Amino acid sequence: MSPSANQSAAERLRARKPVPAPVPAYLPKAGSPLTVDTALYDRAQQAPRVLIEEFTLPIRSGRAWKAPAGSIVRISTPEGPQVGDLNIWNAHNPRERFWASRTRQLYASHVSTHDRLWSCLPYMRPLATIIADTLRWYGQDERGGRAHDLLGTRCDPYIAQVLGGNGYDFHCHSNLVRAVSRFGLLESDVHDVINLFQVTGLDEKGRYYMSPCPAEKGDYIEFLAEQDLLMALSTCPGGDLSLWGFGADSEKEMEKCCRPLKVEVFRLEDPSLLEKGGWKPADVSGYKGMHGVAVVEGEPEKKRMEAEARS
Repeated sequence: MSPSANQSAAERLRARKPVPAPVPAYLPKAGSPLTVDTALYDRAQQAPRVLIEEFTLPIRSGRAWKAPAGSIVRISTPEGPQVGDLNIWNAHNPRERFWASRTRQLYASHVSTHDRLWSCLPYMRPLATIIADTLRWYGQDERGGRAHDLLGTRCDPYIAQVLGGNGYDFHCHSNLVRAVSRFGLLESDVHDVINLFQVTGLDEKGRYYMSPCPAEKGDYIEFLAEQDLLMALSTCPGGDLSLWGFGADSEKEMEKCCRPLKVEVFRLEDPSLLEKGGWKPADVSGYKGMHGVAVVEGEPEKKRMEAEARS
């Protein structure tokens, strides 16, 4: 018997059919762009490299930088646990930017080594691939939490104000806004992030939660740039999230658990290593349709199309 509007919730639960084991919606097949040549990427990660840029990002700040295609970007915790909010754009076209929700669908709610970070529509291609992650060991904890979060997004002054904040200007969103302004980007260019070193999950009621960062001094994550990239990072004002809260008192208290993050950009000593393995920057999606929309230039064109439709 199918449930009706007159049945109680308990009756509907009893009538509910068993739910089969779920199958991931985007399981990659052989040769899929969702997979990577792990041997090639591992060779690149282990190959000799040359440092081309490095800086340490102070607590509660943001900075943007460029990374050429084929370079390796390492983000690390030089003094201990600290969460970082990362944005990514195509360096030549900021309309092409990291798409957290699609990446989450293609891989998982949390990402690690050999997962790719994909760009938004209409480009739909990998921007970066994770090639090393010293928190990979964390896996899933006893509460269901995992590291390197794609479930949530950046903290921002707008929701903080709604929840009783006092106009604090150094939330991750604000840090990223300031960072990219030097490259001519606007607040509207800042987008959903990957929360690096951040452990999150959903509780038994499906509510988002954050756990203290498990990173230690010297932990890192590395990305191979699949395109010429502009990247921006915020050292979260929540620090390692062990003292998370809203309001002036919480902002002051959280500073006790804030630490810097370090960024290093490398080029391979032998840049041809990737090309010899068949690597190249991915092309944009091949879809060239008009979503079923026919653009009519004027009345003569409209009449011609109508005549063709009648014939």
